Amino acid sequence: MDQPGGDIPVHTSSPEREGGAPVEASVAPASPTSRVGEIGCERLVAKVLSYAPQADVQSIRRAFDVANRAHQSQMRDNGDPYITHPLAVAMILARFRLDVQSICTALLHDTIEDTGVTYETLKADFGPVVADLVDGVTKLTRLELQSDRTKQAENFRKLVLAMSKDIRVLLVKLADRLHNMRTLHFVERQDRRQRIARETLDIYAPLAERIGMDRVKTELQNLSFAQLEPEADTTIRTRLNYLRGQGADVIEDVRRELLRLCHEAGLKDAQVSGREKSPYSIWEKMQRRNVAFEQLSDIMAFRMIVDTREDCYMALGAVHAAYPMIAGRFKDYISTPKANGYQSLHTGVTLRSPRNQKIEVQIRTQAMHDVAENGVAAHWVYKEGGTSSPDEGGYGGVRRPRWVQDLLEILEASSAPDEFLENTKLELYQDQVFCFSPKGQLISLPRGATPVDFAYAVHSQIGDTCVGAKVNGRLMPLRHELENGDQVEIMTARGGAPSPSWERFVVTGKARARIRRYVAQQQRQVSLDNGRAALAKAFRQEGVDGSEKIMETTLKALKALKQSSLQDLYVAVGTSNLNARDVVHAAYPELRRVQRVPRMLAGLPGVLGTAGPRPRGAPTMRRPSGGAVPLVGLGAGVAVHYAACCHPLPGDRIVGVVATGKGVTVHTRNCQTLESFAATPERFLDVDWDYDAMARAGGTGQMRVGRISIVAENEGSVLASITNTISKCDAAMVNLKIVHRQLDFTEILLDVEVRDLRHLSSVIAGLRAVSGIAQADRAKS
Repeated sequence: MDQPGGDIPVHTSSPEREGGAPVEASVAPASPTSRVGEIGCERLVAKVLSYAPQADVQSIRRAFDVANRAHQSQMRDNGDPYITHPLAVAMILARFRLDVQSICTALLHDTIEDTGVTYETLKADFGPVVADLVDGVTKLTRLELQSDRTKQAENFRKLVLAMSKDIRVLLVKLADRLHNMRTLHFVERQDRRQRIARETLDIYAPLAERIGMDRVKTELQNLSFAQLEPEADTTIRTRLNYLRGQGADVIEDVRRELLRLCHEAGLKDAQVSGREKSPYSIWEKMQRRNVAFEQLSDIMAFRMIVDTREDCYMALGAVHAAYPMIAGRFKDYISTPKANGYQSLHTGVTLRSPRNQKIEVQIRTQAMHDVAENGVAAHWVYKEGGTSSPDEGGYGGVRRPRWVQDLLEILEASSAPDEFLENTKLELYQDQVFCFSPKGQLISLPRGATPVDFAYAVHSQIGDTCVGAKVNGRLMPLRHELENGDQVEIMTARGGAPSPSWERFVVTGKARARIRRYVAQQQRQVSLDNGRAALAKAFRQEGVDGSEKIMETTLKALKALKQSSLQDLYVAVGTSNLNARDVVHAAYPELRRVQRVPRMLAGLPGVLGTAGPRPRGAPTMRRPSGGAVPLVGLGAGVAVHYAACCHPLPGDRIVGVVATGKGVTVHTRNCQTLESFAATPERFLDVDWDYDAMARAGGTGQMRVGRISIVAENEGSVLASITNTISKCDAAMVNLKIVHRQLDFTEILLDVEVRDLRHLSSVIAGLRAVSGIAQADRAKS
């Protein structure tokens, strides 16, 4: 069961309670139910004894008895006794050769949630380890969650917390979901089947991949795919059946040929097997590459199992010597394993017959194959008595994977459950790139990662203070996408801090969560400072005491302000959610007596400084070039200036330069003035125009100055032509300077007010069309 109450509903005679959890039903006939359970229990015991002859199977039988009694009145949707589900989950884990504690957990995993069995009971009967494992798998229904998405995110959040203590929680959870997916077709409601399938595809299949359980991942994907895209699933399976019938001999012929190559290379004990790609894998590749079924080159794949690591490379050489290699299809996951521990050599080759068929060949040792198929479960070392704990070898007997630690750091930095889900999906889905620190440390990152992601992967503090990066010895922008094998050197500064604009290009959830937390803290601090200053000014203007003691007394006396603390009050004023004058009036109610102006006088000249109506025909005033700053990447309340050397406009690629006491000056990225700041890279801010805000405002929001350099014939009519052209282009000339005058030509610098870079370009194009103007370009700084 995966959501609170489980995914596969229990067959009942009364309506199912919210969440789909089992409810009491008519008791099934005792004898058949008991007999089914006993047979399943003995099969389970026999399976455990086959790989662990000294196992404490009495604990398994006791766990079965407890679960069987607890679930005796419950039935599955297919009519089977409910105990068949815990038995099936336990058998899946037994096939991975897990320990007795894991098997007991599988048998008991629904008892706390769906029956009257308590944590204390399990702890007394089976010990604290099993009780903690069951509690970790149990879905808590007591929380009141607001939406399905929040529910999904919160469950996943708890799952990661639980598996951070013992990864066996995740193994039981995946086995539970796998059996539920195998029986999903018994759920009557299609929308519920598809919701469960989508959750499986989004969360549990990637989790299985992350811990290397390829068989579980593939089955979960295929079962989900059949529910979400039934027509595509049927079509692909039909095509595969057709190809299987047409090419049954081809797979066997290729297998024998590869085996012959291994024997000729001296690899006498090599094993070769052929396989087909799974339906979901085929569909996913067709969608990703936007190709038809016939265009896929690796529907057939062959796996070569050899004795040693060195034999893998010998086999690879034999295959490449016999068949043409497909460029770009070779991957060496032995020297650089995947994050989940997967190791293998992958290559694509073209067969000479039949019909130049393209195939994929995977080469690995038996140990690598076990890890590839079973992942973390392949590393499990059975301990009699099952005393493995995080303190004894790290992670329930297995070292905690690095990606689990990354998810925990995201959890600490994420404030909302759905934000955590968003960030963890980023962690789970991306392909990997491998980069190196200057000291040779290998860092695995998602595809598309930047130096900022690298910095946070090394350490959170390094990410927070990052101000620049060198990639392969060259200074590169922080938004640069890293490639496999890049050496990355992060430059930090003591006063460095995350830029809000980083969130637009980072791809790791850890980096995004840290940036969001910092930005939220900074924005709150700026709002707090602004609010404190605004309140001090408001009290000063009224000539009354505005000390913090007065403010605290006012907060306690008046609940109307709806602020729990003085800091919250400052923030509310700083963000304009609360008017400073209202706070003054709350502290000094006698100041509310304000002279009222009769409505009939409003708008008359001279009354309270108001202006009369604008005369008909009076020209409309042009909007000034000041106003709100349409920029992203800056905190609230930051003073902004636009450099007069390069006159940046919306549409330009820009950068901010911090000046102490003066705020931020915005330059174009190709401005020559920036060279003077090369020695202090920590002063640079990655900023950009807020095009979304401009669009909501109906344009760029304000007029800005652009500078044009003109070379014109030395004639009196040229200036008149220039001003007429600028007016026709809906721009305004604000400054004109004759830089140099010769006998035939005059050089002019012209400042015009335009909306953005495109507007400036249209003005320049119009000037170039004027007779007598030899050259018109944007002036360079």
